[in-house]
Amino acid sequence: MGTVAETTKLQEREGAEIIRGGEACYQNSMDLLEELGFPKGVMPLQDLEECGRVRATGFVWMKQKAPYEHFFKGTNTKVSYAQEVTAYIEKGKMKRMTGVKSKQMLIWVPIVEMSSLDDGKRIYFKTTVGLGRSFPASAFEEEEKKEGK
Repeated sequence: MGTVAETTKLQEREGAEIIRGGEACYQNSMDLLEELGFPKGVMPLQDLEECGRVRATGFVWMKQKAPYEHFFKGTNTKVSYAQEVTAYIEKGKMKRMTGVKSKQMLIWVPIVEMSSLDDGKRIYFKTTVGLGRSFPASAFEEEEKKEGK
């Protein structure tokens, strides 16, 4: 018998559309960001192995081969992505996010929500304590162009 956490994780993923393989997962994650109204450079995950989506609940996940850190020049921010990133999605929003942390001063702060503001011109990132910051969406579009994707 599994733990309560394992059982909950299985229930959360029940009825999921699951995609495996680097290219297919990368394309799926880019399509998802576009569908939600976010610039493609906002989640620069590396070496994706699996991604999934439960349309009934809005639950999504993306698994990488290993955790990854990325420095966004446009926002002067270092962000850490765990091996697995999860969220509940709706148009213009990713909420109840796990696996994403931003380095603020000397502390890693979990990011739990990402919202599109001002008709997609700004993106607001919220932390576990309810505080957050917004950045121009164009800062992440530059990342997209830099990556050549």
